[in-house]
Amino acid sequence: MKSLTELKIQIYADGADKAGILDLYAKPYVKGLTTNPSLMKKAGVKNYEAFAKDILQTVTAKPISLEVFTDDVADMKRQALMITSWGRNVYTKIPITNSKGESCLPLIKELGAQGVKLNVTALLTVKQVEGVAAALNPAVPSVVSVFAGRIADTGVDPMPIVRACVPLLAGQPKAELLWASTREVLNIFQAQEAGCKIITVPHDIIAKAAKMLGMDLTELSLDTVKGFLKDSTDAGFKL
Repeated sequence: MKSLTELKIQIYADGADKAGILDLYAKPYVKGLTTNPSLMKKAGVKNYEAFAKDILQTVTAKPISLEVFTDDVADMKRQALMITSWGRNVYTKIPITNSKGESCLPLIKELGAQGVKLNVTALLTVKQVEGVAAALNPAVPSVVSVFAGRIADTGVDPMPIVRACVPLLAGQPKAELLWASTREVLNIFQAQEAGCKIITVPHDIIAKAAKMLGMDLTELSLDTVKGFLKDSTDAGFKL
């Protein structure tokens, strides 16, 4: 495969850099966008609502996920209803629990019943996905985000876990399984093979994939050696 446009899986650009978001929104191989409070903080966002509404002036034709950021489950509902009102293409991200470990499944069920498009996030176990599958409204579009990259960070192969989650959503015709916390280009193909409908990819990894996908490995080897030579020459190394 030599082009991101040939993929069956949908790439969602993951980030909070405004210029990057708007640039990738225009790319035909980017099918949606996601962000979260941590990415916003890293990007220097100070006003959550102003930033989101500014982005939504341009991002109108592709789905975008925006996350609640309160630790109070009751207040999550207020934030979720506010966020969902900002656009028809908005999916509201709800974590599987709050920071105290209190389940958000009752809230997920309640919001789904009210027609809120949800992106349930921070899922790392099959049991968590099973709970989400039972709580979602089958009549409302939703995204189920499994943090495969974080699973891999613990030394556990995420592929069997992700594969086991696919049949759990069989009774949710409008739910899409998403591979989250992407670490490298290979993850895009792993997610596709595992049966995910979507993968969130950081802006820098999308750029790397667009540049290097399908590259001849012998040519890449030579390019690597040229890079070493240039850097050592630029550094003025002597022996």
